[in-house]
Amino acid sequence: MRYLSLDNQRDGFILAARVLMMVLFVLFGWQKLAGFAGTVGYMASVGAPLPTLSAIIAVVVELGFGFLIAIGFFTRPVAIIFAVYTVATALIGHRYWALTGMDQYMAMINFYKNVSIAGGLLLLAVTGPGRYSVDGK
Repeated sequence: MRYLSLDNQRDGFILAARVLMMVLFVLFGWQKLAGFAGTVGYMASVGAPLPTLSAIIAVVVELGFGFLIAIGFFTRPVAIIFAVYTVATALIGHRYWALTGMDQYMAMINFYKNVSIAGGLLLLAVTGPGRYSVDGK
C-alpha cells in the first residue's frame, strides 16, 4: 500500500539529495586543497598511509568526485567509489575504539556519520542521478 507517493517529485528530490550530500565533501575538499600542507600533516597524524598521496586522494575524491555527483555526471560508478572511500576514511580517521572520553564520542559520531553517508551513496548508485543531471540528459 502506498501511503505517500513522491513519484512526481522524484527527480527533484534526487537532485536535492545529490547536492545536499555533496556540500560537506566539496567544502572540506576545497579546504584540504587550500591548506594542503596542513592536510598532509593531518594525514600523518592519523596514521594514513603515504600522507601526501592520501591527501591528494582526499582532495580528488572530496572536491572532484563531490562535484561530479552534485552535477550528476558518471553518478553510479562515482557513488560506489565514493562509498568505499567514505568507509575507508571512517576506519582510518575516526578510530573511536582506540580513544576515550569526549574524543571517543566525537570520533564515534564521525565514524557513523561516514557509514550513513556511504549508505546514501549506495542508494544513489542504485537509483541513479535522476533527470536533472548531466547523466540524465
